[in-house]
Amino acid sequence: MSRLSAPLLLTLATCLIAPAAMAQTPSSAAPGPQPERPSLVVTIVVDQLSSNLFNQYRDRFTGGLHALASTGLVYANGFQQHAMTETCPGHATILTGVNPASAGIPANDWIDRATGAEVYCLAAPQNTLAHGRITDNGPVGPDQLLATTLGDWLKAGSPTSRIFAVSGKDRGAINLAGHHGDGAFWMTDGFGFTTYVEPGQTAEAKLAPVAALNARINARLAASPPTWTYTRAECRALEGDWTIGTQTFHATLPPATGFKLDTSPVLDELTLEAATELLDTQSLGRRGVTDVLGVSLSATDRVGHAFGTQGPEMCEQMYRLDAALGVFMDRLSQLPGGVVVVLTADHGGSDFPERMHERGYDDAVRGDPALLGRINTALRDRFNLTVDPLSYGGSGLMVVGAGNVELADRRRDQIAAAAVALLRAAPNVAGAWTIEDVLASPLPPRNLSPQELTLLQRHRLGAVEGRSPDIVVAQWPNTTTVPGRVGGTLSTHGTPWDYDRGVPIVFWSPNIQGQERFFPIRTIDIAPTLANIVGVEAPTTVEGRCMDLGLFGAGDCPVVAPAASAVERRPAALQRTVSGIARRLGAR
Repeated sequence: MSRLSAPLLLTLATCLIAPAAMAQTPSSAAPGPQPERPSLVVTIVVDQLSSNLFNQYRDRFTGGLHALASTGLVYANGFQQHAMTETCPGHATILTGVNPASAGIPANDWIDRATGAEVYCLAAPQNTLAHGRITDNGPVGPDQLLATTLGDWLKAGSPTSRIFAVSGKDRGAINLAGHHGDGAFWMTDGFGFTTYVEPGQTAEAKLAPVAALNARINARLAASPPTWTYTRAECRALEGDWTIGTQTFHATLPPATGFKLDTSPVLDELTLEAATELLDTQSLGRRGVTDVLGVSLSATDRVGHAFGTQGPEMCEQMYRLDAALGVFMDRLSQLPGGVVVVLTADHGGSDFPERMHERGYDDAVRGDPALLGRINTALRDRFNLTVDPLSYGGSGLMVVGAGNVELADRRRDQIAAAAVALLRAAPNVAGAWTIEDVLASPLPPRNLSPQELTLLQRHRLGAVEGRSPDIVVAQWPNTTTVPGRVGGTLSTHGTPWDYDRGVPIVFWSPNIQGQERFFPIRTIDIAPTLANIVGVEAPTTVEGRCMDLGLFGAGDCPVVAPAASAVERRPAALQRTVSGIARRLGAR
């Protein structure tokens, strides 16, 4: 046992069920025999934890992230392989084993073509919210998710298994809990952890697992409002002032824009407190069956958007997250039946372009805010239109008529094709396609490395008919699409580039031998791998591949359809080289 600094101990005592002293690394012993099956599967998703950010702080971690990185099976080259790297589609890949195109979740939201209204990725208007108010994203549920999850597969053969998930966001919890979970809880301002209520259910019953926790949290926060200040001198050294448009952003702690719980490390600490509450009150991993617990930690994403990834705010967030995970994983390591943990992220992210530019990234810019207006003007003139034909929505462009609804005009396809041509000629645009062209392109071979996918293939893996935008656009790397506003969003993600696609994937269990595994894998590989460990059959529709990890005596992964031929597996550039040589040889 080692003692933490006084400020950090005070924070954890306030925001976690933590002892006065905390183990920096979960309890471990020499590798030994494991039970036949784990009693608990824990999926930890750190929202916006890119591989870059994980590796940047990796040798400085001392708590839970240190345990995972030093004693886990570490896949440093993990990928969310689709292009639209947002929270909802990213979470949808992790425990379904399928890409967003098959999960039906192309983005955080999309446009209803008939009404022009925005549709949230987990919208469920028939439901209500347990806290009795319309907040956050409105009534939600798993209905929009068109794939089943590990928990659903487990429940089919083991109805008494319990499936819970908790997050700072509804889309983090619901995607991990699946369709038949026992509870998906997320933090909502002024209430605590809430959930959705389906017809025929009661809010009281749905909130029962977290009702006592909410009472304790609210009483504690009222008596001692949380703050956020420095615990590390190295983080204080990252302070600075940055010009964002016409405003000055002061990178400092406490934040110059004011303390907000959901843009601070406190959000993750409360989420892990809720995960611990579920462990205890629901006896997870202690009932003779395998249970599943999803923990989606949202603060890294909220901090990244509000303050960027390379300032004092993210520095402190990384250390606080590491410490809080140390407490949680120490609890997991003490479960008598054995536990398997997987850590990953829903997407990556990068810093805001003004700081990137000053640090040597000359191509780091904000996108041209006037581009859409110029293209709309050109299209109106060319097609003699009375309204702008392009509208932004659902993480792409829609071709619309009056009232922002789908354009029924026979010229719709011509307008879309003309818009694509104009976009491709614009500065900082790497690619643009109509949704018809994206959907008509073949899905890439399942065993093609995520590093070898073309831009079009990356977009194809996330394209959903009727939900994806009419026009898909890819900006050049290091182009930030948001205008940037101090007190709002400074940086974002959602691109097809590896700083947004690259995520760590780490499997861990107490008393295993740590190992670094360099070859690339995908988040869609997690679910079939876990299914093999817990002894359940994954659907044949799963697109990820099972990996033999040698944990809990699991047998070999099930035999799947034959792999693509050697020619299909070749990278495109190599294939062109081989074809060129063959043509030259044939001409001799």
